[in-house]
Amino acid sequence: MPVDALQSMPAIIAGPILRRLEPSRLLIWLVAREPLPLVLTLQRQGGDEHIHIEPGGSLCQVMPIGRYAFVHLLDITLGDPLPVDTLVEYDLSWSEASEQQNLGKALPHLLHAGRERPSLMIAATNRTLLHGSCRKPHFPCGDGLVRADSWLAERLDEPEKRPAWLMMSGDQVYVDDVAGPMLHAVHQVVERLGLFDEQLEGATVTDSQQLYHSADNYYRREQLLPDIQMNAPLRERFFGGAKKPVFTSAHAHNHLMTLAEMFAMYLLVWSPVPWRLVELQAPELEADQAENYEREKIAIDDFVSGLPQVARVLAHLPSLMIFDDHDVTDDWNLTAEWESTAYGHPFSRRIIGNALLAYLACQGWGNDPDQLREPLQSLARLLDNASESGWLDAAAQDASIEQSLGCQCWGYEVAGTPHLLVLDTRTRRWRNARRPGHPSGLMDWEALSEMQQMLLDKEAVVIVTAAPMFGVKLIEGIQKLFTLAGKPLLVDAENWMAHRGAASVMLNIFRHSRTPGNFVVLSGDVHYSFAYDLTIRDRDRDRRPRIWQITSSGLKNTFPESLLNWFDRLNRWLYAPWSPLNWLTKRRSMRVTPRDPDRAKAGERLWNGSGIGLVRMDQAGRPIEITQLDARGFDVTFEQRH
Repeated sequence: MPVDALQSMPAIIAGPILRRLEPSRLLIWLVAREPLPLVLTLQRQGGDEHIHIEPGGSLCQVMPIGRYAFVHLLDITLGDPLPVDTLVEYDLSWSEASEQQNLGKALPHLLHAGRERPSLMIAATNRTLLHGSCRKPHFPCGDGLVRADSWLAERLDEPEKRPAWLMMSGDQVYVDDVAGPMLHAVHQVVERLGLFDEQLEGATVTDSQQLYHSADNYYRREQLLPDIQMNAPLRERFFGGAKKPVFTSAHAHNHLMTLAEMFAMYLLVWSPVPWRLVELQAPELEADQAENYEREKIAIDDFVSGLPQVARVLAHLPSLMIFDDHDVTDDWNLTAEWESTAYGHPFSRRIIGNALLAYLACQGWGNDPDQLREPLQSLARLLDNASESGWLDAAAQDASIEQSLGCQCWGYEVAGTPHLLVLDTRTRRWRNARRPGHPSGLMDWEALSEMQQMLLDKEAVVIVTAAPMFGVKLIEGIQKLFTLAGKPLLVDAENWMAHRGAASVMLNIFRHSRTPGNFVVLSGDVHYSFAYDLTIRDRDRDRRPRIWQITSSGLKNTFPESLLNWFDRLNRWLYAPWSPLNWLTKRRSMRVTPRDPDRAKAGERLWNGSGIGLVRMDQAGRPIEITQLDARGFDVTFEQRH
């Protein structure tokens, strides 16, 4: 595509995305085709006062990711705090070719009907939350973020109904499970934005350009590993060569590999603008691959049609994020054996590291930039040094990856009522030293101890953890059986109860006399939605903490319908309140009361449908509304049993 065609596009390629907002500090993420001299304008809705801020210098860090792509990280400190629970209109303006531009003019899809600017609101409390996870572009179902935009459009002038946060609890991108048309789009964006190339070690291709032009570039990327005996387990564990008959099959044959591919994926899942650079006519493929490509293209076309609304909701609601495995790779750090295999090979280590660097720039920064300053500075130096040549320095890239892999600051907390605690359940795992092939605990003893310190003496807490702390007992039992058979990778045996030590410490935290009286646990990961009320049996009635496990999954993903119906039915039979099987589970000291979705047809407790969760809490941090906003356009309420 000629440069003049690129120049005819809006200067902002993706974003703006509102990230962590506080009365005196605003974090905003965007990507533009050149460094922009931005001016931020804030105006209380209906008011006359305008605040103009030029976020230059230290207020806006600009990182090149290619010749025509620059990540802008706006970190704006306000001298006069913004009012809370009040709608504030905002705009970004810049000068381009001697012409003044702003969001409404350049990106009209960001505006609701009749509005001239987007709006934001900084909530006084954390009592209303939208939350979801697992957004796979080519899954044939509706998009929960599109549903969130439609829901917000109906309440645009009602600040009391706006959520404090849009909480995305994992798998915001699928870098390991990529449709052929999406990979084709990624490559066109990489080429037309001039995203940086890199050297590759341990593969049959030596650099990114050879990768993009390889005969194995589509649907056969696992073949790019050297064909030696030691790489057989790597192919099986890392690229998903093993079938997973209980739940689903792995589809990792289009796994993204380079940092450029990772960045391109973020642009394509959050914005309609880069799709203007893309034509989805199939590349040269074998017959079976071409058939698969055309089938996937139908889902990708539908996904792209919803991106204007996705971009709009991300420009109106402040968002918080945390990774799960698909943001990096399937089964990421599932077992100690997996880690030794994947990190022990330079190519797979680079792939994992590239995904984590992209997460750092596109997701992690906006959660808590202060604690991620050092790895971000390392990444910025790597990218800045590539500006002239267009190639990343291999040694510097490996060093930046090493720093991010060693970082222990991906989890974070947000003060407020209730206190919000977002857990890193991926990088600080409790490894099984005696049985390295068995699942690791989702957090190690040190991380759990730190979590406990954060909880002490709080009145109420919302814990965000990708995998449910309290899941479906039958499914956890099946995962346990496969683990005992030495096959945890076949069923994604990742749950809090899979590791005895981690489960014991986590349950004891809830029993501590100084932990909050009310816990809300928000989770995703599992591709179905449910809600449980829990209490601890062995505590005085007046001192028992109350716990609500609320799971919303997926934003654009669902569980196989007939299989989930069977699991749901069997779980109700086998683990009814009177069943002795309950005493064989690790949470036998807890009373678990499922909530019933009001649209259930035959007593189902698990809701299977893409969408996004809505939770409203009272002043004590107790849920008063648990709803799934189904992507099909209706609401599902999880009702408390009486």
